[in-house]
Amino acid sequence: MTNPTQNMRRGTSGSGGFTLIEVLVSIVILSIGLLGIAKLMLFSSRSNDSAYLRSQATELAYEILDNMRANRQEAINLTYNTAQGATATTAAPPAAICLGAVQCTTTQLAVFDVYQWKVRLDTASGLPGALPTGRGSVTAATVGTQTTVVIQVFWDDTVAQSTFGAAANQQSITLETVL
Repeated sequence: MTNPTQNMRRGTSGSGGFTLIEVLVSIVILSIGLLGIAKLMLFSSRSNDSAYLRSQATELAYEILDNMRANRQEAINLTYNTAQGATATTAAPPAAICLGAVQCTTTQLAVFDVYQWKVRLDTASGLPGALPTGRGSVTAATVGTQTTVVIQVFWDDTVAQSTFGAAANQQSITLETVL
């Protein structure tokens, strides 16, 4: 027969709990995993911001293209052409404001379209959907019967690009099409 004190000794020695060191090691491993997840979320958030700015730039490029298609004759006459490249200047108010019931010529409408587009490009305007230090240029060229349009939109993407380790902060898209 077995002695009850022997059973108690065997039971207690074989079913020991977690030690303090095991708990500390598991907390350290969990902390490292949580830091990795936090870094991944930060990276994802900045990538999302960069993608948002790229989609806004694309939408703005198509906006001026739609205006040019609606006022095709002035686009063919090169009235929509603006300064080229990332150094394109900000908008200067046009002589005629074509809003509401105001009657404008097609040329005045083209100048007003370019003005509104340039205002919408830059965040300094305070409009939603604008790009940080956004600039744009439109270049139309007619060869024979075809008019080719090149629209460029530039913006500063410093926040997202710093996450990726890129040196260039100036981003751009180029839209080229035939009217």
